[in-house]
Formats: sequence, C-alpha cells, structure tokens
Amino acid sequence: MSSTSSRERVRSVTVGGRTLRTAVRPGTDDDVPPLLLMNGIGASLEVLQPFVDALDPRRTVIRFDVPGVGGSPPPVVPYTLATFGPVVGGMLTRLGFPGAVDVLGLSWGGGLAQHFAAQHRRRCRRLVLTATGTGSLMVPAHPRVLGRMLTPRRHRDPGYARRIAGDIYGGTMRADPERAAVALHAATRLGPRRGYYFQLAASTGWSSLPFLQLIRQPTLVLAGDDDPIVPVVNARIMARLLPRARLHVYRGGHIALVTEAGELAPVVEEFLDA
Repeated sequence: MSSTSSRERVRSVTVGGRTLRTAVRPGTDDDVPPLLLMNGIGASLEVLQPFVDALDPRRTVIRFDVPGVGGSPPPVVPYTLATFGPVVGGMLTRLGFPGAVDVLGLSWGGGLAQHFAAQHRRRCRRLVLTATGTGSLMVPAHPRVLGRMLTPRRHRDPGYARRIAGDIYGGTMRADPERAAVALHAATRLGPRRGYYFQLAASTGWSSLPFLQLIRQPTLVLAGDDDPIVPVVNARIMARLLPRARLHVYRGGHIALVTEAGELAPVVEEFLDA
C-alpha cells in the first residue's frame, strides 16, 4: 500500500490563490540539498512513496499535489506549466525552503520541472528529467497509447489499469500488470475528475524546445528502453540539446521510478551527490 510515512509532515499551503497539499520528509543531514518531486499526470503524491522510501534518509524530500489532483482542491481558473512554475517557487518558500533545491520531474512533471529550472535558476541546483520529453514537438507515442492518456480512467479503475498496463507503461508491466494497478491505486486520493483535465490542458500545445538552451543546471535525463508513452529517442534528443546533460537509459518502462524504485534511486542519488 502506498501512503505517506509517519515521518512526513503533510499540510496544505496557499500561493497565488492556489491551494496545494504538500508532504515533506525531513532529512537527517541539513547539508544535503532538498529534493523536490514533480509527479505525472493524474497521480497524487502518494504514488511516489516507493521512490521516497528508497532514497537515503539524510535527504529531505518535498512532494505536492497539483490543483484538483490528490488532496489539492480544483483550480478556480486554468493554469499552464509556465504560470504554475512561480506557484511552486512560492510553495517552497512557504514550506521553509527559500534557497536552492534539486528537482526531479516524472512524465508530465518533467515538463513542469523544465520550466521551473529555466524560470528559477537560483532555486534549482540540479535537475532530473524522468520518462519525459519536450512536449508537443517530440517523437509521439502510438495513437492508441495517446488515446488512453486522454482520460483519468486508469487512475480510477484498477481493472482497466491492469488490462492496459503493459501496452501503455511497458517494461515489467507487460509481464506483471497487477503491479501497475497497485502502484496507481493503493491509498491514493484522486480528487475530482476535472483536475485531470486541467492538468492535461496545462501542457496542451506546450514545447520546451525553444528554451532548452536556457537550462544550464547539470541535468540527468533518465529514460526507459521500453516506454510506450515517451519513446526513448526523445531522451536522446533532449540530452543532446541540454547544455549540461547526462543520459541514463534503464531497462524498463514509463513508471519504473515507482515500480523499480530500488534500482533507480541509487542512480538519481549518485547524480545529485556528484
């Protein structure tokens, strides 16, 4: 079951008229920069619990639910990745982290992470982009996969998630789709359906290609060799265009950061500690 641990502080903060549910796992070493996690579309912060648990306890970890997903109330007005970046910066300040943090973005969160790194250079020390791409200008997934991403059904219907897991997530989910259903549904707080559509709309038509050169932070591009949602060629393109990028291709699919957290957490930590 995925849930926040007893060590974590869960609270809601309001920034720029948007209320976000947050979770902070305090680290044991104040000299280690905090790690801010940005989740995929439709996923509450609990989904990333296996990865948080796999990280060294000396590292502080910060998570949040985007508006209308998990425990965050739905937005009153729409938002975009560009306009949401400053909200994240304000959230960090409200939580007591006014300085630089490391940032990891997974899938949709990778787009937000790219914007945050470009907009808030002094707030982002190192960047990890996992199973993500450059948005509308990228090598697309198969239309069948894209069609299944247009609704939040896989987050709400475990049986449906089990049936399609191999096709859309790839990797070990092809042989064991039950793990995808458990990872996406155990103890999560889904929030209203429209939160998913607000999140989807926030990235519609968006591309990071025009500003990738502005991301000067050391960047780890982490990609699976069997990711139907974001084909691995996109990671290779990003790694070439980012000024200070390193590419790591793992054997696996789109949500390996969650389902194979024990294998990928050391890769991320080695990069952050370099």
